Amino acid sequence: MRLGRRTKLLVKKLAPGDIAVIDHEDIDRVSGDDLVRARVRCVLNASASSSGRYPNSGPLALTRSGVHLVDFPGVDLFDLLKDGVTVTVTGGKVLRDGELVAEGAVQDPAAVAARHEEARRTIGEALEAFADNTVAHMREERDLLAGEIELPDFDTYFRDRPVLVVVRGVDHQKDLRMLRPYVRDMKPVLVAVDGGAQAIIDEGFKPDMIVGDMDSAGDEALRCGAELVVHAYPDGRAPGRDRLEELGLPFKVVPAPATSEDVALLIADEKGAELIVAVGTHNNLVEFMDKARRGMSSTFLTRLRVGEKLVDAKGVSRLYRPSPGRGPLFVVMGAALIALAVAIAFSPNLGPLLDLIWLKIQILLGLE
Repeated sequence: MRLGRRTKLLVKKLAPGDIAVIDHEDIDRVSGDDLVRARVRCVLNASASSSGRYPNSGPLALTRSGVHLVDFPGVDLFDLLKDGVTVTVTGGKVLRDGELVAEGAVQDPAAVAARHEEARRTIGEALEAFADNTVAHMREERDLLAGEIELPDFDTYFRDRPVLVVVRGVDHQKDLRMLRPYVRDMKPVLVAVDGGAQAIIDEGFKPDMIVGDMDSAGDEALRCGAELVVHAYPDGRAPGRDRLEELGLPFKVVPAPATSEDVALLIADEKGAELIVAVGTHNNLVEFMDKARRGMSSTFLTRLRVGEKLVDAKGVSRLYRPSPGRGPLFVVMGAALIALAVAIAFSPNLGPLLDLIWLKIQILLGLE
């Protein structure tokens, strides 16, 4: 059993077959996919996996993958259970040494799917609340539109270059894999937002810049040689500063009221990027709601400011036609040479003709 109140940090220490104990109301799609990818056997949630406010996809991802999901709303599992202890989960019951520790509600796949569909039909109220929240915070974050965020001088050069911003989001690894030909041919600036750095490294590339609070980027990624930019709160607090100082890595700080994702987009735009391709960013209402952040209105403002420069990765993968590269050319040339050699070997006339041509060349060059 492994305990963690922040799912994105917990998945780093999970092993196949573990029981993950979380406290995550409305499990989002990214967290659900991460838990499935960690191959956990069971997830015990101290909150409601789906409150019904909106159609969050995390519980669907878990139950459809065969993960046993049990909700314990109102039960403080983190007081009752300890990290690393072995327990038995039978239905909704959690047993330790044969004694009942807690009992919750099993999230049946059919019931989860029905609840998700019902939330889709009643999303209007959630949309209204989200819109009200966005309008309220647009006033607080108007600097994003006014261009009043101060940026330091960066070593990474953006002017008139395409930029690929990779965020740890829905299908980010799949989308990045599809863009391999684009990265190979266009050589864009690779900007990672926290955990997006590992995705870039996994595809065989190296990020040019890593932006964020550095909580979901691994030590290996932070030491890869990329320029590090810590996203700080407007009041100057920078959660990622301490970690980078402990690792002895140089960094720059950008205070902004936006999310780290937005800061990465703003850096690329302000520093003169020709085109910004986004991987794993938020593209629809449910994905915005999945983040459940007070500051998600900044994402709308950022997109208003960046404008036509921003293109989603899926659009690029559908429209971009990669160049064939040198491999096919070498294959064609090799095939032509083989065909010529075969023709010479089996032709009674080509051999003497080539000998005569070679003799003429030697005479012209004074070799004979």
